Formats: sequence, structure tokens, C-alpha cells
Amino acid sequence: MYTAQVPDNDMSRAKAKEHNVPIYRTIWEVLTLGTDEIAVDGVLLIGEHGDYPLNDKGQKLYPRFELFLEIADAFSRTGQAVPVFNDKHLSYSWIKAKRMVEISRELEFPFMAGSSVPVTHRVPDWDLQWGTPLDKAGAVAYGGKESYGYHMIEAMQSVVERRRGGETGVAWTECLENEAVWNFLDRTPWAKKIFDACLTVSKKRVPGDPKELVKEPTVYLFGYHDGLEAATFLMNGLVRDFNVGVLPKGASEAKPVLMWLEGGKPYGHFACLVQMIEKMFENGRPTYPVERTLLVSGMLDLALESRFQGHKRLETPELDVEYEAPQESKYCKGAPVWA
Repeated sequence: MYTAQVPDNDMSRAKAKEHNVPIYRTIWEVLTLGTDEIAVDGVLLIGEHGDYPLNDKGQKLYPRFELFLEIADAFSRTGQAVPVFNDKHLSYSWIKAKRMVEISRELEFPFMAGSSVPVTHRVPDWDLQWGTPLDKAGAVAYGGKESYGYHMIEAMQSVVERRRGGETGVAWTECLENEAVWNFLDRTPWAKKIFDACLTVSKKRVPGDPKELVKEPTVYLFGYHDGLEAATFLMNGLVRDFNVGVLPKGASEAKPVLMWLEGGKPYGHFACLVQMIEKMFENGRPTYPVERTLLVSGMLDLALESRFQGHKRLETPELDVEYEAPQESKYCKGAPVWA
């Protein structure tokens, strides 16, 4: 194990001692175990928490890209590579996120990323049938504009990527806040339909009028290259979970689903993500496409750029990420043990 920082409340030293896990001072040493060859079977890159600054867009500057470059350098120096998993979005920067995926392809190592939200249990136990024509989509969630905004967008993307034609990328994005969010809902029937449907599956909805409960609503809007439109709402004060809704072509009602997270320790939903990572480490193949996380990283970065530019709608031709989701759903099936 390597840790970039060791704060006063650090757990790594005690846990490493308890389980006899060696701690090294550099990434090179931790990947080679002090030799001249890669001596591990897989790499977990977890760039989260710690004391890092915010930029002018409100993004926390976790050094995931910089840590990734050190991992890739070790692979390049030794001529050996193993699977790498990057926790959550690849980077706060679309440019850096894209480069990370490019390097993984150049050095030909399995690469996967993301969070526990898309792979946890769902209520109902449902996924979009692979190849379904899809017209509109959305999500209702809570939390910080970047940190949980990522979870929310990725949760939605894990469903809509299964639509007919596969993923073709995002053509534009726009961030709205405060009264503009309610105005958008009032004038956009499809978004209101998905919004209301999402609230029906939330297990942590606060009763009452959303306009009274939510003091600072935010919505990230996306227009995909194939015509799909999406609206993802951060509604602090109304819900405390992650709810996704879709409106298939020709359907009159939206189909909602809750990504169910355990509300306390041991946070069992992380076990679902660990299973996905273990599969990649065992067979050398990503369990789901890294392109999902790449696209969501860009969607979030540019949605926050829209906010920074005064809620301007931004054309995003650079988000031309194309991929096909696996036909088999990749999440924990059935009711969770904590239900």
C-alpha cells in the first residue's frame, strides 16, 4: 500500500499492521515490492478524501491523474502491466480523464473505474432491457454538486447506455440552479414526469412540497448525439438517495428505479463494487466499460463549466464517446441483506 497523505485520523497504519500489509513510500516500490518487476496482480487507485484545494469551478483537485501517471510509468519502465481500477470519476478534468483512457490503451492494460452506485442492489430489481428505444431520462439525488453529482450522472448513464444503438456521446449540456430549476420543471412535461416517478421509489424522501424543502436546487441537462435528452436533479432537503427514471419511446409513463445504498456501517453496497473489481483482476477483462466513466467524467466537468459561465448552454462535440454496454446487467441482483 501507498498513501499520498497521512492525516491525524489516518487508518492505514493501524490496518496495515493488523493485516500484515507492507506500506511503501513510493508508487514504484508498491508495484514492484522493492524489485525491478511488477509484483502485484492488480492496482486500486483511490483518489479521495485528503487535504486538496478546490478550483474556481468548485472541483476538488484530487491527484488521480498524477497518481495514474506514476502507475503507467512503472508499467512502461518494466514492460509489464496489470489491471487497474480507478475509484469514482477519472478526473475533475475532461482532458486528463480522456488521456488516462488513451494511456491504458497505449500500454494495453485492463482499465475500469466508477462508483458503487450503478452496481448496487436496485429497487425494483430492474434494468432497461438491452436495445430498448429511449426518448428521455433523468435522475433525482442529493449531495455536493461535484462529488454526488458524479454519482447521480453515472447512475443514470448505467441505465441509458443500454438503449437501442448503444452510446454515441453527448452533444450539449447546461446547468440550471434555484428558481430556474422549478421553471424548467413547470415548462417541461417529460422532465416533470420523470422527476415525479423518481420520487415514488425513493426510500429517503422527506414529505412536503419540494419547492419549500429544497433551498438550492440544481439540474444538469444533457442532450445526446442520438437525440436522447436527460435531466439530473440534485435535491438536497427532499431526498437522500439515488433515483433514476427513463421514458422509453412511445411510453406514457416513466419507469423509475432506486439504486439502494446501505445507510450505515458496514456499507454493504461497496461489496457489489468489490465483486466487479475482483472479476477484472481474475480474468483480465473490465467487467463494464471504462468509457462509461470517461463520458460521465466529461459530462460532469462540462456541466460545472456551464455553471461557471453563468448557466450557459454549452455545445460539447468533444464528448463523442461511443461504446456498447454488455447485454448482461452488471449490478447486484435481488434484495440486499440489509433490507
